[in-house]
Amino acid sequence: MKVTVAMDNNVPISAPLPLTAEHGAAFLIEIDGKTILYDTGQTGAVTGNIALLGKHPQTLDTVVISHGHYDHVGGLVRVLQEARKDVEVVMHARVFGDRYSVAGGRRRPIGVPYPEDYLRSLGGVWDLRETPRKLTPHLWFSGTVPRVTDFEFGDTWLVLRGDEGDVQDPIEDDVVLYCEGERGLIVIGGCSHSGLVNIVKHGFAVTGLDRLQGFVGGTHLGPVSKDQQDKTIEQLVAWNPEFVAANHCTGFAMMARLKEAFGQRFIPAFVGESITTR
Repeated sequence: MKVTVAMDNNVPISAPLPLTAEHGAAFLIEIDGKTILYDTGQTGAVTGNIALLGKHPQTLDTVVISHGHYDHVGGLVRVLQEARKDVEVVMHARVFGDRYSVAGGRRRPIGVPYPEDYLRSLGGVWDLRETPRKLTPHLWFSGTVPRVTDFEFGDTWLVLRGDEGDVQDPIEDDVVLYCEGERGLIVIGGCSHSGLVNIVKHGFAVTGLDRLQGFVGGTHLGPVSKDQQDKTIEQLVAWNPEFVAANHCTGFAMMARLKEAFGQRFIPAFVGESITTR
């Protein structure tokens, strides 16, 4: 499997190509003879990055959306406009809905910026589901991730509007991808709102594997409590993965902590970074 970061908040200064960064995430995955785009960034600039990386939306077999936040699904319009009309589009059944951030004392909408009907009109063979599903012989769509730990409470600034005011959004539509690697489970996460430990435990249950080979993607450790940060890193260290490639919502402070914890096994997963595994 080869995973290439097609969109992130940062482009490394040493990048050999004029790649674009934005607040968002997207990953180009090549596995089992298939090409999969996991998330689409915020604006559609991801299609230019894909081209610079030697691909074209026409080559995509599947587009997977990790959850219904604008910085992961906002580029879907341009991707669908440029992809084949029979490209598969897979996401959780509860992606669509009004969602807000109340960080910094102001409310702003952060959900899917386009109506579902409009997105469907652009093409694609759609599969909205809550259960796990194999996308290729070695790659799984996670479905709903059970929340089983007693410390992964998530980001309190992300809310839904309830009848009696704001309530924390549990982001039940958060899904990840699981690769069955030769030496264990490889997790690819968009924002990992479900909690990294919950995500890995669910991956073990879905795939039948019992070792964590590696992780790629956003961890959302930056905005959560110090207790959640500390216990998550402690468990990740105990699992002893071969690599941790973090980006996007992880934040620089937590990336520094992950670098301290994993040393040379830590990879800052900026735009253009590729990880090839077996």
